[in-house]
Amino acid sequence: MSGKINPPKLNSMQMKLSGVMLLVLGFILCMNLFIFVQINSAVQRIDAVFSSNVTINELADTLDLVQNTVYEYLTTKSSQALENYYRYEQDYRELLSDLNNRNLDSEIKMLEKNIRNMSESYLEQTSYAILAKRGRNVERYKEAYEQETLLFQYINTYIYDLNNLQFRQNSANYQILLSSMNVLEHASILIMLVVFVVGIFIAMLLVRNMIRPLTALSTTAYEVAKGNLDVPLLPIVSEDEVGVVTHAFNQMLESIRENIEKLKDSMEKESLMKERQLSMEAHLKDAQLKFLQAQINPHFLFNSLNAGAQLAVMEDAERTEIFLEKMADFFRYNVRKMGDEATLQEEIESVDNYIYILNVRFAGDIHYEKEVDEGVGEILIPSMILQPLVENAVQHGIHDCMENGVIRLSIHREDLRLRITVSDNGEGMTPETIRAVMEGRADQEKKGKDSTGIALDNVIHRLQLYYNQENLLQIESAGIGKGTQITILLPLGQKGEEECTES
Repeated sequence: MSGKINPPKLNSMQMKLSGVMLLVLGFILCMNLFIFVQINSAVQRIDAVFSSNVTINELADTLDLVQNTVYEYLTTKSSQALENYYRYEQDYRELLSDLNNRNLDSEIKMLEKNIRNMSESYLEQTSYAILAKRGRNVERYKEAYEQETLLFQYINTYIYDLNNLQFRQNSANYQILLSSMNVLEHASILIMLVVFVVGIFIAMLLVRNMIRPLTALSTTAYEVAKGNLDVPLLPIVSEDEVGVVTHAFNQMLESIRENIEKLKDSMEKESLMKERQLSMEAHLKDAQLKFLQAQINPHFLFNSLNAGAQLAVMEDAERTEIFLEKMADFFRYNVRKMGDEATLQEEIESVDNYIYILNVRFAGDIHYEKEVDEGVGEILIPSMILQPLVENAVQHGIHDCMENGVIRLSIHREDLRLRITVSDNGEGMTPETIRAVMEGRADQEKKGKDSTGIALDNVIHRLQLYYNQENLLQIESAGIGKGTQITILLPLGQKGEEECTES
């Protein structure tokens, strides 16, 4: 509890007071920005109020220009007048597109619709008059000019009425905006007063919060000075200078309490640690003893078999000597190679020893044939692969018909693969049994005292792990009583290829 106490940086009292001042000033700045934005918005709305009258006046002026250019062209047939007509007509149409063209419950909108409709008729008549003039049809352009002049007068009347209505409405809106600005002015003053009062309240609250922890700290320190160490720790309500002092005081108080507790419990903990150490040493010695026993037992087995073989030599029991040597070689290979790699030649020799041992036991009833390509003996494969396949053929294939049973082992190289086949002509297997064996669900109850304990699912799993591939082992049988064939296809492009090439 003696950690280093750093001086306050971010949450000091100076920073808090500065923060309060910045907060009040920020409120005032935001209020001024709000007032500025509202005044600017009001000015824009006032501009928008009278912009509609400007648009209507522009519409009337453009209409006068269209009428004057039509008259000028009809009287002079000037190309400049015609060009001006088309330009003013386009401008007038663009101004018309801003007017209302729907039936709405508004006198102003209905006037805009009437002006737009009459203007379409008016422009149509001006176009007729221009075309008639260009075609020198005097009667036609005079008639069109009279109609357009009549429409021109009507449109001017409607524009005048619309302008008056719009002006009255805009004047009312202008008065509303002036009232809104007055309300905004009074609201701004009120908000500034509220901000001022809130700022003073926050400053007073901050000072009170700084004084309260100092009072509690002085009271608790007085109790500790009198020897009362059971006082509660002070809560740290802030990270300022007062908070740092409070944190240091709490650390000091906890350190005193912990040192006292350590002095009381030191002997008891030391005794408990010694008991645990003795217990761990006892468990370690027991594990080491079991490990040594696990090493001694299998070595004792094949060493005893070797001693029996020497005794058979001394007594001229040649067949017994060979049997014991085969037994010793078989168990020595199992102990030495389990979980390791082995050459294919070593695996074949292990199978030969296994068949020899069984034939001694069963008076030579097991018929064993093998066919192995030359040059494959040095290929490395996982150990204890072939013997479990042959054992499976004996235990589950020809066990009940050894006098007629035949076990065949064939090993052939096919390009980049090694094909290993173990077959028998014994009991055979159903498709369900094959599927159960391949999935590791086969019944192991028939595994008896003549088994080495390595099942086919163990072989399958070790092949998958060694070659990092699946489906390397296949089981085939034509049915019950028709024998079984187990085939292993090992890739030579991976492990074992270099050894085979060098041989």
